[in-house]
Amino acid sequence: MRLKLSSLLAAVSLLCGPAFAAPALPDRADIRDSGFVYCVSGQVNTFNPQKVSSGLIVDTLAAQIYDRLLDVDPYTYRLVPELAESWEVLDNGATYRFHLRRHVPFQRTAWFTPTRDFNADDVIFTFGRIFNRDHPWHNVNGSSFPYFDSLQFADSVESVRKLDNQTVEFRLKRPDASFLWHLATHYASITSAEYAARLTQDDRQEQLDRQPVGTGPFQLSDYRSGQYVRLQRHPGYWRGKPLMPQVVVDLGSGGTGRLSKLLTGECDVLAWPAASQLTILRDDPRLRLTLRPGMNIAWLAFNTAKPPLDNPEVRHALALAINNQRLMQSIYYGTAETAASMLPRASWAYDNDAKITEYNPQEARARLKALGLENLTLKLVGAHQLAGVESQPAENGGAYPGGYGRRLALR
Repeated sequence: MRLKLSSLLAAVSLLCGPAFAAPALPDRADIRDSGFVYCVSGQVNTFNPQKVSSGLIVDTLAAQIYDRLLDVDPYTYRLVPELAESWEVLDNGATYRFHLRRHVPFQRTAWFTPTRDFNADDVIFTFGRIFNRDHPWHNVNGSSFPYFDSLQFADSVESVRKLDNQTVEFRLKRPDASFLWHLATHYASITSAEYAARLTQDDRQEQLDRQPVGTGPFQLSDYRSGQYVRLQRHPGYWRGKPLMPQVVVDLGSGGTGRLSKLLTGECDVLAWPAASQLTILRDDPRLRLTLRPGMNIAWLAFNTAKPPLDNPEVRHALALAINNQRLMQSIYYGTAETAASMLPRASWAYDNDAKITEYNPQEARARLKALGLENLTLKLVGAHQLAGVESQPAENGGAYPGGYGRRLALR
């Protein structure tokens, strides 16, 4: 059973589009005079998305502070240029050459003043740090780069070369059709080589991931752990000066606390509301609720190392006994659809011929009986919360195989 979830955003009706950041205001000033409050649950352990596997820096902050070589169109899910104006695929997918955008300034902050625009040196530094285990910056703040480590990219990239100030070339050890898509993730955000050199000179290398400098539309202004992140607009942003001077990302509340802040006007935007809160949000005329398909998948996984689940026929019989539609309503409140694949439809690798397993408990019983498994006992271990929705599997046993003659122990 797999679920394709939707991303959710609740906002006051005056919100017209994304924006973020600005200079510190007096304590009693109203941020709405020059920005808005974005409420989200999470914590910040680093301001470098390369150093984490998930969380607020990846989901919310990276797109404001940094840019990548490539981006993905949110509607067509096609690759589009960002810091790379164009690219070439050579050697049957083993070599990728990027032609970089000119006149892209880095952010000028209280801790760093750049003297040049973005160029190939920044790309070489960014990916050299990630891929090259002998790079002087590889072990700064730890040697872990979770996303790229999980892909074993350090063992896949043969070299990253600067051909000139506006051209870089990645040579892989073997062709990889997914390579460009990995560079379009926020984990591949470009950092400043000049800033790194200055920090090395000052023997303060650890600050690279704590006091960020990027080319994105907004830059870090102030941060209070567990309370808020204040961003101010980057006036030299290469796409044009952001319209909104600042945004405050409120980290201080979770769950119903964030919802209360939205309803009382303390928040202008509530990110990822729980599915159980949707009725409240839909019924309030002051709010606008935005939903669109997400890239996340939830699933039940069989432990194939343990009999009888090592038998594909048993697994298929159990899959027939899972009531996906009931799960859609009772756990996800209608904000998910049954997925036919481990990959969401938006993925470049999605198989359009994949089929959803039907719900047929009678057939499930018959197959298990034929396999001699009429008194099968299973243990289900699951998270209490999945992808921002409130999941209570113990209260929905009828949706799982245990509801049809199979004893199911929930943990």
